Amino acid sequence: MRRRSSRSSIEQNPEIDMTPMLDIVFIMLIFFIVTTSFVKESGIDVNRPSAQTAQTKERAHIIVSIKANGEIWIDKRAIDIRAVRANVARLHAENPLGSVIIAADRDTHVNVLVQVMDQVRLAGISNASIATETESQ
Repeated sequence: MRRRSSRSSIEQNPEIDMTPMLDIVFIMLIFFIVTTSFVKESGIDVNRPSAQTAQTKERAHIIVSIKANGEIWIDKRAIDIRAVRANVARLHAENPLGSVIIAADRDTHVNVLVQVMDQVRLAGISNASIATETESQ
């Protein structure tokens, strides 16, 4: 009886060490999680007015939506006008680099829009913008 050499058994069962590859995958996962910015959506769709001077806003992390009937939505829930200031201040504390976008329906009364803008400014945020559609010519 002949014994097999240890060299032939290695050739039959080659093993690949997966640890370095898994380490790289986990490091990439952590990198993508840390560098991702999360946007708080308002939870509703509105028909925004159009404007010729519309610009894209890069860092808009707090979106306040106003429906045509005057309902105000922040973070996928309807809120009262008196709660806008507290909600915006809380969301701004979570992400101080983000700005506020007010997405008002084109049929929203100006009074509601001004009240929301006033509450946002009372929350300490001076760079609030109104969302518009780009007007096609």
